[in-house]
Amino acid sequence: MTGALSGKTILMSGGSRGIGLAIALRAARDGANVALLAKTGDAHPALEGTVHSAAAAIEAAGGRALAHVGDVRNDVDVERAVSDTVAHFGGLDIVVNNASAIDARPTTTITMKAYDLLQDVNCRGTFLLSKTAIPHLAKSANPHILTLSPPINLDPQWAGASLAYTLSKYGMSLCTLGLAHELRDLGIAVNSLWPRTYVATAAVALIGGSELASRSRTPEIMADAAYAILSRSAGGCTGRFYLDEDALEEYGVHDLRPYSVEPGATLEPAFFLDGATALGSLRPDATASSREQDRPRP
Repeated sequence: MTGALSGKTILMSGGSRGIGLAIALRAARDGANVALLAKTGDAHPALEGTVHSAAAAIEAAGGRALAHVGDVRNDVDVERAVSDTVAHFGGLDIVVNNASAIDARPTTTITMKAYDLLQDVNCRGTFLLSKTAIPHLAKSANPHILTLSPPINLDPQWAGASLAYTLSKYGMSLCTLGLAHELRDLGIAVNSLWPRTYVATAAVALIGGSELASRSRTPEIMADAAYAILSRSAGGCTGRFYLDEDALEEYGVHDLRPYSVEPGATLEPAFFLDGATALGSLRPDATASSREQDRPRP
């Protein structure tokens, strides 16, 4: 099997389901090596998939897989995942910061336990995994760090509606901004990717129900957009905040209709983008996790 990512080694946080798994499977179809660091070693009663079922799916798709049961919040788990991945596959080419917790509650109702979870998974986890991987990425011929985080939008509706979550996601985006500048001389591309519209994942279903899911796109649009970015030369793209549509447009994909969950439906702009509805307005009490972390609890 050949392709732009054939033989490349990817380490992803999360990835047992949803967008992360879709990205992993797209890379696997090229013959990539994919290591996953995820907390769900055993089946979760409310969430489909484990790190082991994801690894099996990656191998069935044509890739090689390595499953790490661990927590992106834990320094030892992250250090072990990086070192084991390098030892197993002989190097590291790509880091995908996919792990992310979601909690839309405003400052007046969110608990500090939930606040700490958001910051630890989203911002700290992204910083820690990226930092730990840098010495190994610097040895790659075409190294990339890709973080699933939004362009920073200073419209106050986002911080005003869900301050804790906004801080955590913009913290991930600041990691992209800072690392792209800091690592430029090492030749490591650092970019972010965010959907133009909602993507039908378990988290979106929890926040907006089936009605929102029907006005969303499938996770494959993010998988194909990530592939388009990671296939590029690291020297030619860094410090960018890609929307999935724009990444695909640059890659030559212009017809996005096949990605719609419901053909012809009016698509809902994703949060943090102009024209979108604030998360708390969709379902103010909703909390979710798009990865294998503890759910934020009251």
